[in-house]
Amino acid sequence: MKTVILGSGNVAFHLAQAFHEKNIPIAQVFGRNAKELKEISEKFKIPFSTSTLADADFYLIAVKDDAVAEISTKIIKNDCLVAHTSGSLPKEILSGNYRKASFYPLQTFSKAKVLNYSEIPFFIEAENEADYGELHKLASLISGKVMQSTFEKRKYIHLTAVFACNFVNHLFARAKEISDSQEIPFSYFLPLIRETTDKIETLDPKLAQTGPAVRNDNRVLKLHQMLLTESEHLKIYEVMNESIKKMYEL
Repeated sequence: MKTVILGSGNVAFHLAQAFHEKNIPIAQVFGRNAKELKEISEKFKIPFSTSTLADADFYLIAVKDDAVAEISTKIIKNDCLVAHTSGSLPKEILSGNYRKASFYPLQTFSKAKVLNYSEIPFFIEAENEADYGELHKLASLISGKVMQSTFEKRKYIHLTAVFACNFVNHLFARAKEISDSQEIPFSYFLPLIRETTDKIETLDPKLAQTGPAVRNDNRVLKLHQMLLTESEHLKIYEVMNESIKKMYEL
């Protein structure tokens, strides 16, 4: 399919790179941010535009959720397939008479971080079997993990991702605030973080749980509460420990 990617942010950049690595041609990248579009264009030798949308068979919208509906109106062609990359929007958010789909890569994307695209799961939804087959074939060129998914299922996939990624990263950021306050290099905690994530490759996360809450060690819990002078840190500590205790019925 002749393909255009709409967007210039992290997801658009990485999809362009994934397509480039697998020699999947992209006819154009399109969007508002000329500087970022130029970066993608120069790096992957793809034409770009901020004004004129190229004719294509497949338009892949990789923008922020609140911009998907608006940018989808730029596609006035009817005989084409249009997909967005959102985990939390239905394909019906796309505003046009074209065929609609979703093409959701389950990963956290930052331009500076190199990724192994073959390990990224893709969740595909389309209005008909032919379009699903085309998108499945496309995603399979990039990754070995491609799955059909309804919007109802995809909502829960995205919700799980928020718990497993966004919340966990926020805890890393809060942990760094504590280590910084005591002038302890956060890098010293990286082996612990790596072991924690490595462990759940072979163990159910529930079985991998350690720490004072799962041991019901009230002395340590009280000590930590006394040390936490920042109200947000204390609130998080108490909520997390209460959740752990409930999970293990302590």
